[in-house]
Amino acid sequence: MSDYKYHLEPYKGMNTRHRCPSCGAKGKFAMYIDVDTKEYIGDSVGKCERIDSCGHHYTPKQYFEDNGIHQDPKPYFSQRPVKRVKIAPTFIDRKIMEHSFNAYEKNNFVEFLDDRFGTDVTIAVIVKYMIGSSKLWEGSTVFWQVDKHKNVRTGKIMLYSRSNGKRVRKPFDHIQWAHKALKLDNFNLEQCFFGEHLLAGSSKPVAIVESEKSAIICSIYFRQFIWIASGSAQGLNKSKCEVLSNREVILFPDLKVATAWQEKANELKSIAKFSVSTFLEDNASKEELEQGLDIADYLLRFEPSEFSESIRAGKTEVSDEQSLKSFFLELAQHIPIGETVAIDDLEIKDFRKYIIDASDNPLAKEFEARTIYRIMHMQGYSEFENKY
Repeated sequence: MSDYKYHLEPYKGMNTRHRCPSCGAKGKFAMYIDVDTKEYIGDSVGKCERIDSCGHHYTPKQYFEDNGIHQDPKPYFSQRPVKRVKIAPTFIDRKIMEHSFNAYEKNNFVEFLDDRFGTDVTIAVIVKYMIGSSKLWEGSTVFWQVDKHKNVRTGKIMLYSRSNGKRVRKPFDHIQWAHKALKLDNFNLEQCFFGEHLLAGSSKPVAIVESEKSAIICSIYFRQFIWIASGSAQGLNKSKCEVLSNREVILFPDLKVATAWQEKANELKSIAKFSVSTFLEDNASKEELEQGLDIADYLLRFEPSEFSESIRAGKTEVSDEQSLKSFFLELAQHIPIGETVAIDDLEIKDFRKYIIDASDNPLAKEFEARTIYRIMHMQGYSEFENKY
């Protein structure tokens, strides 16, 4: 069976990940190995996992060419044929997911949303995106991946700063899979989009960003789109995108990866109508480009009420970000003909109706009572108890 003679060393613990020769990051560098001998090709021959901030990828082919080493151009045939059998994905019990719907007063990301957008909006997105809390690190958040069939694929546990909503990356990058934290044996991970469950029963255009945080924040500003997240810069692939069949899809890549996402959109054009926004990359400053900011970073510059009012009035002079405002006004052109969309003030008058009717969440009714009860008893939110 024909196969590659060299491939990146599979992850089998931190001893299989090394210090990157370019950026110096420890434990982020995967090295190429010889399939037969299991030996490394060279100290710098490999790929850094920090795609956005480093991007080091030195292939065996480049190494051999640079060092004048001749390689047989004939196809390589593995000595041991490998039979590839598709294994069904493993799902996490939904009761485990629902058990995470508590302790929001200790959830840094939720508290950041509450400080920034207020209680009503925060509760709405908690239910809409099924945001959970984790005890892995104090204040950590679980972003559950639930597919369109309501299956819980996994969850991504991350720690954010309550004060600025940024990832906590020191003294180490606080990120872990839920199935890893739960120590589930023989778990076959097959990811779906974060927010994929929102696709069921809705024909709205789909907007895809990289991070879960961005999808949540963008959904607050633009409810006429279904905002979902790929989970990483490499999170777009054919199998995952099959769920987008025949939809209108707009990709919003983080700065520095717009070209890669444009190439991916071209590869996936047979599945759906993909378009890629390069606005941020075209208009970002040098400093912003180096930081790799995303669409949510820009949106957070605006107060939601100010922003929605300016959009409704068709104004762009509210701030110096005229080109950005014009860009978002153009986004409205993607709303399907015949569909009426109202951009509200983000002031929720009927809390329960908003949770059930406006969240587009097919799971909301199933755990509405228990989830809302827990949310109402968050620290500082007890005033809801007498109202609803």
